[in-house]
Amino acid sequence: MIPATNAAIWKALWSDQGYRAWAEIFFEGSYIIADNFKKGSTVHFLSPDKSGIYSIIEQHEPNKSIVFKHIGNVKNGEAQALDEDSKNWTGSEEKYSLSNTEKGVKLQVDIDVLTEHLDFMQKTFPEALDVIKKMAIEAP
Repeated sequence: MIPATNAAIWKALWSDQGYRAWAEIFFEGSYIIADNFKKGSTVHFLSPDKSGIYSIIEQHEPNKSIVFKHIGNVKNGEAQALDEDSKNWTGSEEKYSLSNTEKGVKLQVDIDVLTEHLDFMQKTFPEALDVIKKMAIEAP
């Protein structure tokens, strides 16, 4: 539970500064490029060398929930055609949702993860969630 507003948590998750702070847990210098965060828009999740993945926003209710459908790889800032590697995970989803409880706001994260990345995610994601929680609580 996070003793903060939905808006503060959402800002910690998806503002440029917020995303960079918690995504750094996974890869230093990570950032996100999104045109407008509206349903159907494309999002690039990138590292400093402009490589990463691109996704489509399947669903978005600001301050409540967002679903990313991961599509393929990005190299040098450009979305790539599907290759054998990306065909293994294209269509996987990453979901973030907030729900209000008597004790605060619950942030629920559901991610489709390939088996070879499961241990890494189980180790690092709790650290990222701690960063999100701290930023949301400290938000003005």
